[in-house]
Parts: sequence; structure tokens; C-alpha cells
Amino acid sequence: MSDNIMVAGVSVDTRHWIGGRRVASAGTFTDHSPIDGTALGEIARGGPVEAEAAVAAARDAFPGWAATPRAERARILHAVADGVEKRIEELAIVETTDNGALLRSHRRGVMPRVAHNFRFFADWLLRLDHEDFETRGHTNHVSRDPAGPCVLITPWNAPLMLATWKVAPALAAGDTVVLKPAEWSPLTASLLADIAAEAGLPAGVLNVVQGYGSEIGDALTSHPDVRRISFTGSVPTARRIAASAAANLTPLSLELGGKSPLLVFADADLDMAVDLAVEQYDNAGQVCLAATRLLVEESVAEEFTRRFVTKASALRQGDPRDEATDVGPNIHPRQLEKIDGFVQRALAAGARAVIGGHPGDGQYYAPTLLTDVAQDSEIVQEEVFGPVLTLQTFTDEDEAVRLANDTRFGLAATLATGDPERAERVSAQLVAGTVWVNCFFVRDLQAPFGGSRQSGVGREGGTWSFDFYCDLKNTVTAPNGWSQDHG
Repeated sequence: MSDNIMVAGVSVDTRHWIGGRRVASAGTFTDHSPIDGTALGEIARGGPVEAEAAVAAARDAFPGWAATPRAERARILHAVADGVEKRIEELAIVETTDNGALLRSHRRGVMPRVAHNFRFFADWLLRLDHEDFETRGHTNHVSRDPAGPCVLITPWNAPLMLATWKVAPALAAGDTVVLKPAEWSPLTASLLADIAAEAGLPAGVLNVVQGYGSEIGDALTSHPDVRRISFTGSVPTARRIAASAAANLTPLSLELGGKSPLLVFADADLDMAVDLAVEQYDNAGQVCLAATRLLVEESVAEEFTRRFVTKASALRQGDPRDEATDVGPNIHPRQLEKIDGFVQRALAAGARAVIGGHPGDGQYYAPTLLTDVAQDSEIVQEEVFGPVLTLQTFTDEDEAVRLANDTRFGLAATLATGDPERAERVSAQLVAGTVWVNCFFVRDLQAPFGGSRQSGVGREGGTWSFDFYCDLKNTVTAPNGWSQDHG
């Protein structure tokens, strides 16, 4: 097997990155493009041996990186951002080929945001103050100490952006990292390792290991030398990770699934509300934050639906490398089968497909809107993670809030209304980590991000990220407790 594959003209090393060098595995797995099913190449398939080596490398590198002055850590993170910006086009085309998201989005939004992730946390590190306060004359000094090696497990729907949401603050905090990317989209993580090395990140501070799920994941999450675990993905996998981490009481940050609502009140700008609803088909519906449950006030539901169908029917589905494409493929045949299973069971139970309701060619699923769905039905309660929305109606605020909160999830909610007082009143009642009012997916890294209920544990972003990736220490000093003769 060649150690490098060519992806849209870009050379990508398929081996792990451990301790500052490339490491092969005895086994491999095949990575396919969701665009047309083409086999992109064979990827090193890690297991317990590679997990042990990566954690050992992170453990050995930790003392030196933790002792590195803040300004130097920040300088290196800015150098990583510089490297990302120099390779935006390469990163964009590789990730589009690997996971099927729109190339125009990668070029204009996602990859610039990857660079911003490093710059933001580098700058935030330098602004992060220690906290001092007095207690009966005693001085309390609260500091944030680097915690140690971190295992970061990331999903396939926005591979590099979601990875760097975790990698950047962990490195800024002085921790070392073992990054395990999703097996369906591993390629840009390998490129990130190259960029970090070129930026001068010391060997072992960032390690990247590839593999299939629990084959390597269990060894990473149960390792006694791991001090933090951050995971984005499904609830069942999170349960497995939590059980694995329990023996060592390793702190967890879990950003999990969602079944978020979009509440449309009759006083909303209806065209704006329709735009928000159609936006939920972004990335072929493979967005954890997506407001997949449209809850529309009964008096405007018919007109809303008419306008929605007109706008959604104009979406162009096809090759994500084409600038004119609005909706690309779904990531994997297994995911497509899962999506269609949800839809067909809903139709069999009495739901009506206003648009879509069926797969297209290859790994493409037609954007779908289902009505006549019961609140307790599977299609309303479970995360589909595809271009499938449901529409229900409500008659008043109380019913809207009840329907919105009636799931086991609580990741996000979106609210469309022309009444500021209603927006404040309803937002306060919604169970969600993020509420957007008359907008969607506005994400500032200084704000807390995470979910309620089974949508996650913990918050990341700004100071919250440093609180997670650090050990908080309070040093209490007695007043006038120093000997006069200390020389």
C-alpha cells in the first residue's frame, strides 16, 4: 500500500501521526467518496496498539507543552492558522471529496472558520485572567492548570471544523491531544497534522489516529493516562464512551444529537421564516443543530407550507463541487438506508410527503417534508440526520412550547416572531443549549455551546472551554503569614 493517496490533486498521507512521525498499521480500511462512491484509498486502521502509542506520546509531550509560556503557545496556534489559510483550497476540495459537503461552503465559510478557531483560542488564552478575591483577609488565587492528555473524538458531518473546535482550545490550555476522526471522513485530520508540524507544534502534542469505532475508541477512552475526553456524535456512542471512562472518572464533554424545533408564529415575517426552514436542508440535513421539527401557528400554516414548497422545490441537488448545487449527497450508504427507513416507516404510519419522501440516485436523498405526523411518532422523536423535516401546527404559545420541549433532546431551538416580548417569553421556556431568534447558526466562539437533556453534557466555547480543558486550582494565602527572615 502506498502511504499517500491523491485526492483531487492533493497528496494525503493515510498513516497515523503519532509522536511527530507517520506510523502505519497492519490493517487498513477503504475510504469512499459519497459523491459517486469512488474508493479514495486505504487508510491505516488503528487499534489498541496505536491507541497506546498515541496516548504515550501525548503523555510524554505534556510536561514540556504545559510549561510552554502562554505567548509561545499562542504564537504556534497562530502559525497553525496561517498554515490553514495557505491551504484553504486544498482542505476544501479534500473535505468535499471525502464527506460530500458543498465545496463553495468549504471555501468561503468552513475552512476560514477552521483558521479562526485557532486564532480565537490563541487570543483568548492571552486575555484569560486569573481570579483573585479576599476571604477574611486571606487571598484566594484561582488558576487554570493544564490537565494532561486529551482524547478528542469527532464526527463526519463537518470533520475539520468540529475537530478544531476541540483541538484549538485543548492546545491553547496547555494540554496534549489524541485526535480520532470519524472513519467515514478521516482525510483532513491527516492534513491538519502536517500543518501543525510545519507550524512548529512539538512532537507528541498533537497525535492523529484512525480506526473503526470501538476497535480503537475503547482503548483510548478507557486509558488511565487520559485526563479529558471530548466527543461529538450519537447518544448510543456517548453512553459507551461514558461507561468506558467511568473506571478512571475521566471528565467528559459530550455534544450529542438533537431534534430541534423551529417555531413560526403568525406575527413572524413569513418569507424570513420560510428561508430559515429551507436552510435546515444545509449539508443534506446532516447538522446536529438542524431545526428538523417545523412548528407553525395554525392560522398561517397553509400559506407557510405553500411558500416553503415553492422555495424548497427550487433547491438544486447534485455534485457538491458544482457552484450551483444546494444539496449534496449523504455521507454513506448505511446512512442513506437509515434515512429512508425513517421516512418509509413514517409514511406507513400515515404521514404524508409534501415533497420528497424517497432516495435519488447514488447517495442522494430528496429533500423531504412530512406532515400528518403524531407527536409521539418515531419521525418526530428520533434524530434522522438527513434532509427530512416534519411540520406540525399549534394554536397558541403554550401549545408551541409544549410541542417544542416534548422530546428527550435539548440541543437548540429556532424562533420566528415579530414580537420581541414573545421572543423573550418563549425563549425563556425552551429547553435548549442555544436559542436563535429570527436567525440560525450564528455561532460566536466566546459563547457557551452544548446541549441539555440527552443532547449533551458540559459546555465549550470561550472561558468554558478552558474550564473544561484545565484543572482549576484555588491557592489560599494567610494574611501576614510570611516570616520576616526568609533569606
